[in-house]
Amino acid sequence: MTDNAPRFELKTPDGEDRARRVCSACGFIDYVNPKIVAGAVVTDDQGRILICRRAIDPSRGLWTLPAGYMELSESVEAAAVREAREEAMADIELDALLAVYSVPRISQVQIFFRARLVSAIAPGPESLEVSLRHWNDLPMDSLAFPSVRWALDDWRAARGHSAPVPVMRTQTAGGSAA
Repeated sequence: MTDNAPRFELKTPDGEDRARRVCSACGFIDYVNPKIVAGAVVTDDQGRILICRRAIDPSRGLWTLPAGYMELSESVEAAAVREAREEAMADIELDALLAVYSVPRISQVQIFFRARLVSAIAPGPESLEVSLRHWNDLPMDSLAFPSVRWALDDWRAARGHSAPVPVMRTQTAGGSAA
């Protein structure tokens, strides 16, 4: 009986510029690529912003915007809408692309939209609580991730523009955005 289990080793495949996990038995290359996060800055008709207090790690108990990982066979737009539903039981309508954030330190690309709230809200399974808040009432000292602050700042800068020019940022090694 032979063992058909894959045996991976790090090597640089022909035509590539970096080491990858390659099966020594069959030559299969196991590409490991960044995760894509989709989210939205959601506002109601009074200009209040939807925020969610996380019920899960990382950053349990801190505040975030509705956002999360895309699923296979899902568009980035559908992922943003689904995440708002999962985290805040919110139905939203996407307005425009707001920003794309590259976070190489954790191998993520985060894509945020502007969106309009079209339903009531309630905590979903990943949220301790959800809230609609005016800008001056946002818990800026208790945000879960740097990209939450970036998205809020970029939303504020684009406020009043019908179709904002999307922002692109890359997180530097020190944690700031360039």
